[in-house]
Amino acid sequence: MRQYIHIIIALVLVSSSQLWAQENTVEKGNKEFEEFAYIDAREAYLKVAEDGYQSEDLLKRLADSYYYTADYTQAAKWYGVLYDRGNKEADYLYKYALSLKSDKSYVASDQIMEEFIDIKGQDYRAKLFFNERNYLEEIEEQSGRFELSNIGFNSTLSDFAPAFYQGRLVFASNRSKRSARKMIHNWNEQPFLDIYGVPVGDDTRGKGVEVFDKTINSKYHESTAVFTKDGLTMYFTRNNYTKEDYKEDSEGTNRLKLYRAKRTEDFGDWEVEELPFNNDEYSVAHPTLSKDEKTLYFASDMPGGKGLSDLYKIPVQGDGFGTVESLGDGINTEGRETFPFVSEDDKIYFASDGHIGLGGLDVFVAEITGSNKFGEVFNLGRPINSPQDDFTFIIKKNGLGYFASNRSGGVGDDDIYSFKSIRPLITSRVCVQKMEGVVRDERSDDPIADAKVFLLNSDGKVIDEKVSNYDGSFIFKGLTCSTQYAVRSQKRSYSTAEKPFATGNTRGTVERTLFMKTGNDLGKTLAEPGSDLVTILGLNIIYFDLDKDYIRADAANELRKVIAVMKLYPEMKIDVRSHTDSRSPDDYNMDLSNRRAKSTIDFIVRNGGIDSSRLQGRGYGETKLVNRCSNGVKCSEVEHELNRRSEFIIVAN
Repeated sequence: MRQYIHIIIALVLVSSSQLWAQENTVEKGNKEFEEFAYIDAREAYLKVAEDGYQSEDLLKRLADSYYYTADYTQAAKWYGVLYDRGNKEADYLYKYALSLKSDKSYVASDQIMEEFIDIKGQDYRAKLFFNERNYLEEIEEQSGRFELSNIGFNSTLSDFAPAFYQGRLVFASNRSKRSARKMIHNWNEQPFLDIYGVPVGDDTRGKGVEVFDKTINSKYHESTAVFTKDGLTMYFTRNNYTKEDYKEDSEGTNRLKLYRAKRTEDFGDWEVEELPFNNDEYSVAHPTLSKDEKTLYFASDMPGGKGLSDLYKIPVQGDGFGTVESLGDGINTEGRETFPFVSEDDKIYFASDGHIGLGGLDVFVAEITGSNKFGEVFNLGRPINSPQDDFTFIIKKNGLGYFASNRSGGVGDDDIYSFKSIRPLITSRVCVQKMEGVVRDERSDDPIADAKVFLLNSDGKVIDEKVSNYDGSFIFKGLTCSTQYAVRSQKRSYSTAEKPFATGNTRGTVERTLFMKTGNDLGKTLAEPGSDLVTILGLNIIYFDLDKDYIRADAANELRKVIAVMKLYPEMKIDVRSHTDSRSPDDYNMDLSNRRAKSTIDFIVRNGGIDSSRLQGRGYGETKLVNRCSNGVKCSEVEHELNRRSEFIIVAN
């Protein structure tokens, strides 16, 4: 026998009579073996399978061997045989469906995928259900885009809802007035909210704050105002109190309503009217206008909404209005969406505790892309958002703006902060993710370094390649969101591992672990003298019963794989080496391992027709442990199991 030989990697479970029946096929393999060619003996084992010997183990290996080499037609064939034999393991169903799809058998692929979904309905591979979005990473990326400043006019109570108006900043506050008569709200025993104004420029010094207008402010709550560009129309929120008529709903609660106030071009008194789409049974509040002032946005807890409060819009048609329309699932959640603001560059900002944030209400932004169409929702990140409530965000085209928060360190219950933008927000992009993974040994859980790791697209084509680091880790970047991929690892002496996955619909990180088994895949492998067929063929541990040396049925199946290879290559000689763990006396373990080595050789000769001159072997007891588990060392059963092994070492002539 030459110094190097190439043999097939296969887990075949064939009886001695079936092996003899394949004489012509084996002879073809022997010829190639003796000529020292790279042998694809898969064809030899394929012939065995086609002649009727179709164990589940063999079918899996055959199908996987084609799948991993992108021969999806043959892969689908053998996955189909495996399926027909009753195998409904999720991973094999998935690979079967993908193979059928790649072979353009779409209807059949869909049917198999439906079975996959039934088994693993929450698996994101199936219908991109599972979102692995890393929200904290996304928020961190968005953070640091504003510089905050304290302003001087905050009171010891609540100040919020800033609005731009004719060179002034208008806001809501329940600060104490100089009036002798103060209305107190019995919910929090504080004064009712009124609308105030302060000249922009005086806001940092706290001077010039004045009550906005006596025709707007009533003895109940007023807040959240928005103005048309000409300054002649104002929309604002007030308790259900119109023309001194105070109304409650059927349960005795006074709801919020939207009002419109108009004045003439000489800026005379405001004339206030209630808007016609209000309702005594639910609240309608917190208005903002679109850039062209033809759409009014607001918040409401009206029936039919998605959450505690939703955002809505309504067309402004002269003095009248169109039909109310929800902003939809992309914006609204099961939580609270409130305090909308539309900027000059067609972005909608709003507060929400339904979208994922840092705590309480956070401020979010989305591009307005069309009629009631919006882009992806983004958290504004720190420092705008905090673990407390952050809300009523407004911004001008120059990047200057204001918002309110009840974060610690303020003057009152809610405080207004000013800010300036120092970097553009992320509000639209090609959505990408990254995949972080690690390759590990399935038995020991140890990391596997220097494994080749491949990224595959949904068609099974390799689109990127990495090598695992010393700790088994690897990273693929720039993966498209809402897309199906697979990651595959390969290394000599290990079988290929593959894990399909799908990216989420927003920016984030997918994490996966690839567990590799000792033993190679069906294919070509260099097997030199000193190589162990256990590693090459991926044999399972050959177990013996306690204090016994006879070959059990499960061990016999593994030994038939050794017989199959020795039949293929009659020049091959094997040294059988049996080992024990350390948990019995040394002399006893040596005798037991010798008896087990002899039983193993006898089985191969008797059941495979292998000439005894091609086999040698003996027991080594506990003299060649593969780990720390020597006498007296406390180890787990799994650790001891690694020492109870048989080796089949190829020896040279």
